[in-house]
Amino acid sequence: METIIKHFDKYLPLDDKEKEALISRLTERKIKRKQYILQEGDTCKYFTYVVKGCFKMYGVDNSGAEHNLTFAAEDEWIADIDSLHKEKASKLFIEAIETSTILQVSKGNLWYLYNKYPKFDRNFRVIIEDKYIELQNRLLQTFSTTAYERYECFLEQYPNLSNRLPNTQIASYLGITPEFLSKIRNQRSLK
Repeated sequence: METIIKHFDKYLPLDDKEKEALISRLTERKIKRKQYILQEGDTCKYFTYVVKGCFKMYGVDNSGAEHNLTFAAEDEWIADIDSLHKEKASKLFIEAIETSTILQVSKGNLWYLYNKYPKFDRNFRVIIEDKYIELQNRLLQTFSTTAYERYECFLEQYPNLSNRLPNTQIASYLGITPEFLSKIRNQRSLK
């Protein structure tokens, strides 16, 4: 629980009462590699904080190909916000890439924290805004930069993941084939 308290200290630090309220509303879970915390068709019920490990959020197209939207590793949040807020079936999967430890807060508990302790409303708004900006930038990169430039942006955004993720996962995120990613990595190493 100490890591999530430090996480909030980066935004608006919590007082003892707020920390106690948060901790009492979190559920800790251990997740195995390749285990889902959300599957397509299910409703997202939790905002998930990654204490240890790594997750991918992705969709599957009509031909069965995965398209990674985002990754979440230590000290990051992940959720299908559309499904969570609208309480509707998700079109996405959230899957553990590594054995992980997570903390989850349900929508009801999150709303309680928002209403009872205004700092949570502000903190989560900034967290969600940061993720939105990240997705906006990624969308812009998709149609305005080369694959090499997108890979460079990936390395900036996820500096600790390039050695933890298989080429297939990074390539899916970048919208290229794993073979083309290997060529890009070879080009980079020659520079």
